[in-house]
Amino acid sequence: MLVNNKTIRDVDVSGKRILVRVDFNVPVKEGRIGDDTRIVKALPTIKYLKDEGAKIILVTHLGRPKGKVVPEMSVELLASYLSKLLGERVMFVADCGGEESHKVTAEMKAGQIVLLENVRFYPGEERNDPDFAKGLASLADIYVNDAFGTAHRAHASTEGVAKFLPAVAGFLMEKEILALSEVLEKPGNPFVVILGGAKVSDKISVIENLLKKAHCLLIGGAMANTFLKAQGHKMGTSKIEIDKLEIANKLLKKAEELGVKVILPQDVVVAKEFSAEAQTKIESVNEIPDGWMALDIGPKTVQAFSKAIEKAQTIVWNGPLGVYEFEKFAIGTKQIAKAAASAQGKTIIGGGDVVAAVEKTGLSEKIYHISTGGGASLEFLEGKILPGVDAILKK
Repeated sequence: MLVNNKTIRDVDVSGKRILVRVDFNVPVKEGRIGDDTRIVKALPTIKYLKDEGAKIILVTHLGRPKGKVVPEMSVELLASYLSKLLGERVMFVADCGGEESHKVTAEMKAGQIVLLENVRFYPGEERNDPDFAKGLASLADIYVNDAFGTAHRAHASTEGVAKFLPAVAGFLMEKEILALSEVLEKPGNPFVVILGGAKVSDKISVIENLLKKAHCLLIGGAMANTFLKAQGHKMGTSKIEIDKLEIANKLLKKAEELGVKVILPQDVVVAKEFSAEAQTKIESVNEIPDGWMALDIGPKTVQAFSKAIEKAQTIVWNGPLGVYEFEKFAIGTKQIAKAAASAQGKTIIGGGDVVAAVEKTGLSEKIYHISTGGGASLEFLEGKILPGVDAILKK
């Protein structure tokens, strides 16, 4: 939890150069931004700093260039996009802590905004190289971390730079920490956890941690196949983690010992092939035919999940409940999104895939909190200390 003097409200930024780590790692295809959610969510911090007369130096990554300059991953187009959103010019600097960025930032005036080149073009970023972090820090007077999506990475721009500057959280970082801390520290009762996605292995630690607090666990997506297989169901050609069957059984047993109700799919939408055009039918999990695979939760499962969600005071959801990329297999996820949006309790959603699925339903405004960090939110809910958050709290 954030304490006093840890956000931008609590420091004097007027006339100061403020290095702001944002997460503008958005999908870009053929020079067009597919989803600007992460950019839009950073606007409150940027606008506040501008209104307070700060000199704003933004730094972000885009994609995975692995320490090399990859022209198609340049963030220059993000500067143009941000300029349109703000209605004023955002300057682009073609390096990150080099000669040009030092020159431009030294000449900035109050209220001006600069976006540095992709920080992951530099090998020192992911290595958390102290010299690279010090070079970034030399551009500014204060460091602001507003990139929760990268807070689980101990990189130069997320953790290293905080060693050389006064460090505080931006509004998005603050909101993320407060919302997720609420889940771990004082969730409303009943507390329902919805988990989907492809792999049990990705969620083992989350399940173990949240079983101590949750009242009900709803499991869907491909990861449910492994739990169903562990219970003895024949799953046809469904995707299953054979090496995780024992772990699935142990988690189910632990839930029973702790008095946590686990609801697995009762019926599923099955197909013979993994395709958007595949022929489908609804089958009980006891009657999945050979040669068919489960690709979405069925209507009885939707009803059971919705009933649990309706009574919940706190709902945490991570991972889609079917192959949401294909319209035929997105129905379960959409219907649970509607249930979560209309629930009387607070719903917190994390993970890029399920966030994208909920955004498609147009119900995101009715969700209490949608996290911008998939991996970061998972690790936070596991109870791990995130390097990017810890760096702020230690200051």
